[in-house]
Amino acid sequence: MGANILIRADASAEVGTGHLMRCLALAQGWKARGGQVVFVTACESEVLCQRLLDEGFQVVMLEQSYPDPYDWEHTLQVLAAHSDAWLVLDGYHFDPVYQRQIKEAGHRLLVIDDMAHLDHYYADVVLNQNINAERLHYACESYTRLLLGTRYVLLRSEFLAWQGWQREIPKVARKVLVTLGGGDPDNVTLKVIQALQQVNVDDLETVVVAGASNPYFRELQSAIRNPQSAIRVVQNVINMPKLMAWADMAVSAGGSTCWEMAFMGLPSLILVTAGDQRTVAAGLHERDVMVSLGWWEQVRDQEVVELLGWLLEDATKRAEMSQLGQQLIDGRGSERMLAAMGETVYETSSNW
Repeated sequence: MGANILIRADASAEVGTGHLMRCLALAQGWKARGGQVVFVTACESEVLCQRLLDEGFQVVMLEQSYPDPYDWEHTLQVLAAHSDAWLVLDGYHFDPVYQRQIKEAGHRLLVIDDMAHLDHYYADVVLNQNINAERLHYACESYTRLLLGTRYVLLRSEFLAWQGWQREIPKVARKVLVTLGGGDPDNVTLKVIQALQQVNVDDLETVVVAGASNPYFRELQSAIRNPQSAIRVVQNVINMPKLMAWADMAVSAGGSTCWEMAFMGLPSLILVTAGDQRTVAAGLHERDVMVSLGWWEQVRDQEVVELLGWLLEDATKRAEMSQLGQQLIDGRGSERMLAAMGETVYETSSNW
């Protein structure tokens, strides 16, 4: 592939880590094809920044994020040093003004989107990997190429190593993974821990993953100091696919982790913790890939306890969910995405 891409995405307790992590999947694929990658980011997590460096990517840190003028001024300086580069935008705050400035600076633009929430898109390529993306209307340029749906789901290389793996479905699930996103500013994880402590299943073992930007790590540890509780809280997990393979089922937020769990055939309950997760959770629920409990504040604690107990003991339902998940996500999203970017170089080079 040869050329550079610049990736502009942020991570924090408020916005989570999903934007940056799915861009990491794209970056891995680009690098594997011989390209260079530069991340331009206002990332609050030292762990995530170090991961980008460890993967061999250049990282340019921003002190402020758009709409602060500092963002565009410094991003433009990076763009100027890479005249032939694509710029990848992933974040809801990058509005049409920001996009148009990139095109006027002479760069090809990929926007990774979830909701078609902007009045207009100036990107050469818009990627929406969500389950109901085809139902959305994008107001965009005549040259804009839309890549919509789960066939374009971006998975990091550590997940692709599990391609073709088949899960065993036990009669009673006894291993539970809890992962409520990279930030979890409302501490929904605590709600799930308290529910698990009321579930009456023998030998139940739980691993709770606190995301890199989760501010409640010590509080979560304090919540499980009961010696009778087989619940473990971990942070800065290196091998998430291995944890997903270990688990019999999961409780998750409705973010991009859902695609990873589907790929791994992991039956899951979803708690919606952010507005942009609603359609993802609803779509997965409609297709019987996962069970959505809905918006976390509206779910009664006892309802979480009951649904956990039901799925732990319903092997038939878990087997169905596992199979449907692996049918939905085949692991070739990055490959299709990068092929489309290569084709777009020639289709749009004369438009600006």
